[in-house]
Amino acid sequence: MKRQLFATNTEWEPFIGYSRAVRVGDHIFVSGTTATDASGAIVAPGDAYAQTIQVLENLRVVLERAGASMADVVRTRMFVTDISRWKEYGRAHGEYFRDIRPATAMIEVKALIDPFMMIEIEADALVAG
Repeated sequence: MKRQLFATNTEWEPFIGYSRAVRVGDHIFVSGTTATDASGAIVAPGDAYAQTIQVLENLRVVLERAGASMADVVRTRMFVTDISRWKEYGRAHGEYFRDIRPATAMIEVKALIDPFMMIEIEADALVAG
């Protein structure tokens, strides 16, 4: 089966050895995505809701590049640095997925790669063939 790799051309992808997303057949797997803009700068430090919105927009962009949409998402995994702010993360997630309702998890982690990052989301999508 054909394997397509989708990159954002950051210095980290070849260094660490990963792709922003991988498509194999009708399945798309999106790597952990954070609240960064096109230049790699962290968006909205300290704002859990705004960071989640940025993450979801970043996911939407890579899914579209891979031939999918947010409606094709079947699973998300949210890694958050402060679970007490779950309503802020959840409100943003709900705005994108209220009607789609993928399987999901929200997991508190000690830290993300940058101390200003509050959330990282992975997504799996299945494109109806």
